[in-house]
Amino acid sequence: MTPTDSISLPVPRKTGSSSLEETLSGRRSVRSFSKRPIPIAAVGQLLWAGQGVTAEGGRRTAPSAGGLFGLETYVACAEYLAHYLASSHELRVLRREDVRGELARAAWSQSFIRQAPLVVALTGVLKRIAGKYGEERGARYLAMEAGHAAQNILLQAEALGYASVPVGAFDDAALGEVLGLGVEEHTLYLLPIGIAASSCR
Repeated sequence: MTPTDSISLPVPRKTGSSSLEETLSGRRSVRSFSKRPIPIAAVGQLLWAGQGVTAEGGRRTAPSAGGLFGLETYVACAEYLAHYLASSHELRVLRREDVRGELARAAWSQSFIRQAPLVVALTGVLKRIAGKYGEERGARYLAMEAGHAAQNILLQAEALGYASVPVGAFDDAALGEVLGLGVEEHTLYLLPIGIAASSCR
């Protein structure tokens, strides 16, 4: 992997200017965004909020059944599609191109996904959890883990002054092809993120 294949992310902040209560009160689902790009420091903060390592042994910001961590995180913006590596807090670039239009088409042509300056995709690998808990219970735990991570990202977005909306309506196979997923990995959430258009606030 050449140096251009990875992007180091700034060290995440552990303090903020708004309280949890203020952030919870302000969070709304928004489907219209300005074109203003999201700075790399904010991208890193959002990813850390969802899946950042916070303790020895790789413990993360979101709980995971048995500490098995079945989630993976991807980001798409105008310049690239990348995979978030939680252990090193960096991005591994998969494609140096804008795939947001492809993501929108795979999500049944929901145009706001193409419009958002950043799209976070949460995917899951069931076999990491099913080996301990079985497939039925493991699938439930994986869905819970995705919900925890998604809410963390949504709240971090609000705290940073951005808006988002959780998206679960998409063609699994088409989205997996865009993201380059293997047969055992499936998309659970899309989270388009950006500055809310003025009419939405």
